[in-house]
Amino acid sequence: QVQLVESGGGLVQDGVSLRLSCTASGDSFSSYIVSWFRQAPGKEREFVAGIKFNGENTKYADSVKGRSAISRDNAKNTVYLQVNSLKPEDTAGYYCAARNGGLIYTTPQYYIYWGQGTHVTVSS
Repeated sequence: QVQLVESGGGLVQDGVSLRLSCTASGDSFSSYIVSWFRQAPGKEREFVAGIKFNGENTKYADSVKGRSAISRDNAKNTVYLQVNSLKPEDTAGYYCAARNGGLIYTTPQYYIYWGQGTHVTVSS
């Protein structure tokens, strides 16, 4: 069992950067694949970025590729998502999700554990 808690969201101006954190407790977090998803009002939950347990394998959605970075600190049981040059279309609830082993899947159904989310609003 893994419990996930996101933090770092808020109201920001477009063009700035934001770093979200996902902190885990419970089972051995270092063996888990962790991904970030986001969901805007009226839209489906979509994949943003994912990272394997070793921290060396990552995957990004085209919408954030080149302006975001996912990283993890297994000693702190935390995964970070840095998003730069934020745009109003980045406004959404951001959720971290985890699964034990496998690949960095981009669909929510493959993830077992979810946090409650942190909301990001980007104003123009």
